[in-house]
Amino acid sequence: MPTDRHFKATITSEEINELPLRAFEGKIDLISEEGQVKKAFDEIHKERAVGFDTETRPVFVRGQQHPVALMQVALHHKVFLIRLNQTGMTPEVIHFLQNEKILKVGVALRDDIKALQRLKRFKPAGIFELTELSRKSNIEAEGLKKLAALILGFRISKSAQTSNWEADQLSEKQLLYAATDAWVCLEIYRKLLE
Repeated sequence: MPTDRHFKATITSEEINELPLRAFEGKIDLISEEGQVKKAFDEIHKERAVGFDTETRPVFVRGQQHPVALMQVALHHKVFLIRLNQTGMTPEVIHFLQNEKILKVGVALRDDIKALQRLKRFKPAGIFELTELSRKSNIEAEGLKKLAALILGFRISKSAQTSNWEADQLSEKQLLYAATDAWVCLEIYRKLLE
């Protein structure tokens, strides 16, 4: 197996559309009660790197913003979807975000962290921006969809991105979208490290 992997530098929308569509196929654990948070983080804290993302209800009026509704943490076989609008920023969530021993891997994480800090102040640690690693491989892609296409060879759906993440019940489509986004971050990280 070759150890020297070369990825294309960029990809067109047309090329992405020709790729097979994939989504996360493992277990999705939806956390909507404060009491469930500790058990989830007991499992998460065994990992050295996790896929990480957040979702916020979209705003269609300039100058308005909604708080982060969902935080996704992906392990290889399981994704935890933590409904922060229902659980709140528990001590376990804060400890995780400040823990430098667990890499939280994602794309455009500066915005996610800023949005989370509006819920509660914390000192972020272990935040790992995927685009920095992809640039070292001479990849000229910023967004997750392009990175997934270039590095993993499949496309991911972005159709649930602008849905209501504060809804009483999240749809199957939303759950799959949220889980896939975080899982893909972890898969890209692993592939780039190879």
